[in-house]
Amino acid sequence: MLQAQEIGFRAAKLEITLFGPYNHTGINESDDNVTEVIAACRKAVGPEFTLMVDVQYAWDSADRALATVRDWQEFDVYFLETPLWVDDLDGYARMHDESGIRIAAGEWQTTRHEFADLMDRGKVDIAQPDVGRVGGLTEAIKVCDMAAERGRKIIPHCWKTGISISASAHLAAVTPHCPYFEYLPAELTDSKLRQELVRD
Repeated sequence: MLQAQEIGFRAAKLEITLFGPYNHTGINESDDNVTEVIAACRKAVGPEFTLMVDVQYAWDSADRALATVRDWQEFDVYFLETPLWVDDLDGYARMHDESGIRIAAGEWQTTRHEFADLMDRGKVDIAQPDVGRVGGLTEAIKVCDMAAERGRKIIPHCWKTGISISASAHLAAVTPHCPYFEYLPAELTDSKLRQELVRD
């Protein structure tokens, strides 16, 4: 996060995978450790920096997630991404109702119909269509329109090449309710695809 801040970013997403299905490092830490990481990052970047948190489907229930995130208000987290499996719509609705933090999800959704469920039943505050997964710009724009009708924000998911970053930037440019869009700067990655496929 400090590197992102040093090159001029005023917001960044912190991915914390200390346990759960995306944890491929063999680490298996506690929920308290997640809170400690967020506290350390908030202290490092200061109060003016926008901090977003992605736990990558870490928790197996809303009860467990809520027991942890209820302590996060002091960290001013802009959103919490994918706290639960995306098909746990009742759990997402509880996260929206009880966490006090905006809930974001949608990176794996492939149609606007799935986003309708995520926003209506799951009550997510921020829909995250990935242009490359949801069916291109046309379908992504339909998702953005649906979010606008429901008073939700859009923050497109994008983590791949300069081509997908360009598509997401175009989507963000025509979406008034899109305060940020996600991408990994070439300076902060070792990926040759991200560094060499296109020129920034």
